[in-house]
Amino acid sequence: MKAEELRKKNSNELQGELQELLKEQFKLRMQKGSGQMSNPARIKAVRRDIARIKTIMNEMGNKA
Repeated sequence: MKAEELRKKNSNELQGELQELLKEQFKLRMQKGSGQMSNPARIKAVRRDIARIKTIMNEMGNKA
């Protein structure tokens, strides 16, 4: 997910994306804990996407 794509979305859409990513992060942590992880690199990608969304939400809040 690129920052350009995220900047085109409104705050409600960003909040929805953030919730989905947080759920996915939780599922990945559970998979890692139980030893069923198939793609460990996905954890890093999800963490970065969460940070990217939070950063853009913060930027939007500072402009208003």
